Amino acid sequence: MRILLVEDDPVLGMAVRDQLGADGHSADWVTRLDEAGIALHAAAFELVLLDLMLPDGRGTDFLKQLRSAGDVTPVMVLTARDQISDRIAALDAGADDYLVKPFDLFELSARIRAVGRRYAGNPNPLVTLGDIEVDLAARSVRRAGRPVALTAREWSLFEAFVQRPHQLMSKPQLEERLYSFDAEVESNTIEVYIGRLRKKLGADMIETVRGMGYRLGTPGAGA
Repeated sequence: MRILLVEDDPVLGMAVRDQLGADGHSADWVTRLDEAGIALHAAAFELVLLDLMLPDGRGTDFLKQLRSAGDVTPVMVLTARDQISDRIAALDAGADDYLVKPFDLFELSARIRAVGRRYAGNPNPLVTLGDIEVDLAARSVRRAGRPVALTAREWSLFEAFVQRPHQLMSKPQLEERLYSFDAEVESNTIEVYIGRLRKKLGADMIETVRGMGYRLGTPGAGA
């Protein structure tokens, strides 16, 4: 997922960013609400991790502005404010989840996966594609009953297709999912990862629509 982290605590921000990277997500980290607004206008994010108390304002006010403008990007609040009234205010403002600091980074990862599944329209973490079995919660893949080892970026790319089985995705859209603003992207990076996934999961797992992009194929269709 392409994730925007809005957090002014440098220690926590670095820890969360590293965890997101280890999970295969692309993370852009900003420390102010004005920077968050600029980032959201510049790129398409699949999730925002939002602190409530930022140097230039309150996260709930920022969230209300997003929702009022019609922005439906999922937002998970990360905050030390643990009063019930604070949770209610954030959820009423449009938050999709609320995690109180300090939190376990692995719980954060699990909650991110859950939010991603809900917004993909498939809360079931188990997906079957021909002889391919995918567990979105465990981030695991089996082919004909045997486990398939995917790298973090291979998984992130494959997950994008699994969560949007009928959607055609362009090369720039896939690059946005894998890389943050400051990352250098080689011109053939997506092709390389697509090739690796086809080698591991089957040549017909991902379909190329010439001049337009890629989408999930029908396993076994070319057999």
